[in-house]
Amino acid sequence: MTTTATTAGTCRYTGSYPAQPVQVRRIRIVLAALLRGCPRADDAILVASEFATNAIVHSASRGGEFTLRAEVQPSRLRIEVEDAGGPWHAGPGDDDRPHGFDVVAAIAGSQNWGVNGDASGRVAWATLSW
Repeated sequence: MTTTATTAGTCRYTGSYPAQPVQVRRIRIVLAALLRGCPRADDAILVASEFATNAIVHSASRGGEFTLRAEVQPSRLRIEVEDAGGPWHAGPGDDDRPHGFDVVAAIAGSQNWGVNGDASGRVAWATLSW
């Protein structure tokens, strides 16, 4: 189920998706349409892709679903992906390459993103301004 609402210069989107890899492409398409003309659309789509991939691959949502939320205001936007939680393994990977949350931090800035929740459910979020 998806809903889109617009009020006083703010556009909100919420959509739930099966936690399957093919859905990452689907959310990219949905966000590209929603964010058409937004100065940071490409950044927001990449951040959402990273969050959705994390929900699909690393959370208890596997086999279930995750929820994407976006809120666009005149000078900023917020992207959220909510999943079913599960074990949390924070910290750097075993190799020297960047991982999904490293990419998000590079795009959003260290103070403009985070993960809230616990093993029963988490929300990864990022705010992008222009």
